Amino acid sequence: MESKTHACGDFKAELIKTAQEICAAGKGILAADESTGTIGKRFDGIGVENNHANRQAYRELLFTAPGIDEHISGVIMFDETVRDTTADGSKKFVDILRGRGIHCGIKVETGLVPIGGTDGETATQGLDGLGKRCAEYYALGCRFAKWRAVLKIGNGCPTEAAVRENAHSLARYGSICQQNGLVPIIEPEILQDGEHDIEVCAAVSERVFSAVMQELFNQHLLIEGLLLKPNMVTPGASCAKRAKPEEIGWYTVRTLGRSIVPALPGVVFLSGGQSEEEASLNLNAMNKLEGCPRPWRLTFSYGRALQQSALKIWSKDTKNIKDTQKIFNHRAKMCSLASQGKWSKELESK
Repeated sequence: MESKTHACGDFKAELIKTAQEICAAGKGILAADESTGTIGKRFDGIGVENNHANRQAYRELLFTAPGIDEHISGVIMFDETVRDTTADGSKKFVDILRGRGIHCGIKVETGLVPIGGTDGETATQGLDGLGKRCAEYYALGCRFAKWRAVLKIGNGCPTEAAVRENAHSLARYGSICQQNGLVPIIEPEILQDGEHDIEVCAAVSERVFSAVMQELFNQHLLIEGLLLKPNMVTPGASCAKRAKPEEIGWYTVRTLGRSIVPALPGVVFLSGGQSEEEASLNLNAMNKLEGCPRPWRLTFSYGRALQQSALKIWSKDTKNIKDTQKIFNHRAKMCSLASQGKWSKELESK
């Protein structure tokens, strides 16, 4: 049987091709990887029961929405979803998405645990048995994966211990994914919680992203065959001094320029609690910057910032598939325009 080491060499061209296709011009990722518990919280907020039938129906309407393949290049899923089918059992979700030219992704981390001796800082679990799981997900049709590391600002955080631990596990996960044919999305999320201003967020983000980048090199990852999913550089949620989109765009691109090598094909931002319009507005500002080098594609990997309005429509009448899909497609289009610096308030209002 062919060794995994040899297979990794064979995967290189596929990894690069997949990464480039995911961040193709005007396209981005739908993060539909909510665990059963997390989507339950979303459903609680709109008065919908959290059972398999409702989860299945909701995912089906998203994945079959007309026109989304023009704006969505990848979908991150939870284990239940990647194995699921349409309500009538006739088609697997993976086959529907692949048939539309949309890459299937899978969340592979298994949760956060506290790092001892710190102020509630966390490490991400899931490395045990990851190679076997990645091989299975590849066989199921997945071609990329996601792993979220979480860091916070304030009261001496992030500590060096937290930065090093999370950089190491992100790179270790990424290496295992690439050995099994999956493009790893590297997600170092610095939480918005706190009163810090945008300059503090920029400094911490630069420190964290630089550490992650160095560890990716240390563990010999194929940089051309992975994607970065970072936070945007913004003030803390409780900061009195708010920032304009142009400031957020400039600080974010500057931070990436100081810490991320040009070989990386794309940056797929998380929305980090922003509203749908804020997430589009800030991404648009980055892509409209002049005189600031952007060697990577800057696009989106949004969950709530793509789904919030659709969920509200669907909650009023779960049989109203057409209108739910229509507003979901509109949000995908707005994000697509923002990834090209073409978004506007006028187009948003339509």
